[in-house]
Amino acid sequence: MSVSEERASSQSRETGETNISVSINLDGSGIYSVDTGNGMFDHMLAQLSRHGLIDLNLTASGDSHVGWHHIVEDTAIVLGRAFKEAVGEGVGIVRMGHCYVPLDEALVLTAVDYSGRGYSVIDAPLTESDLGGLPSDLIRHFMETFSREGGFNLHLKVLAGMNNHHIAEACFKSLARSMKDALSADPRQADMIASTKGTISS
Repeated sequence: MSVSEERASSQSRETGETNISVSINLDGSGIYSVDTGNGMFDHMLAQLSRHGLIDLNLTASGDSHVGWHHIVEDTAIVLGRAFKEAVGEGVGIVRMGHCYVPLDEALVLTAVDYSGRGYSVIDAPLTESDLGGLPSDLIRHFMETFSREGGFNLHLKVLAGMNNHHIAEACFKSLARSMKDALSADPRQADMIASTKGTISS
């Protein structure tokens, strides 16, 4: 698959804990419909779509009465798999991208590499306030799981910030813009894969 071909995927996963459905188009315009049952999580996922210019339809339901861990984790699993399928062999993509994003007092740096290897280093200290009932550690857990299932290397570091909402939102915006750059077409290698080994498939 080249960058000129459609880069889209639909994935679903149903377990005894959750039911997740995801459709994405990497070459969209940032149109989204997201419903996970948690308003703050919906807001964060909307940032990935809008600032990554990725069309996203996502619904998630499950055992939220025991907390949000299962829904957040399983959403990351399914979304990551959708991205991995949509990227395919990664022919013609830039492959790496990074972005600083400020949001008032918060500042976040993210770097990604679509190497086929899911690995993450997340430095995002958050406390529990002002996250709309979404446990702060699930921000980190989402990023780690999304990276692993999506087959990309992710480094994210919060450089400044006091307000948890601002920090979390800057994290997702920075990730979105980094992914947008990494997955964009490089006209000088339109029919090639940006790897000396000739593949970014795991």
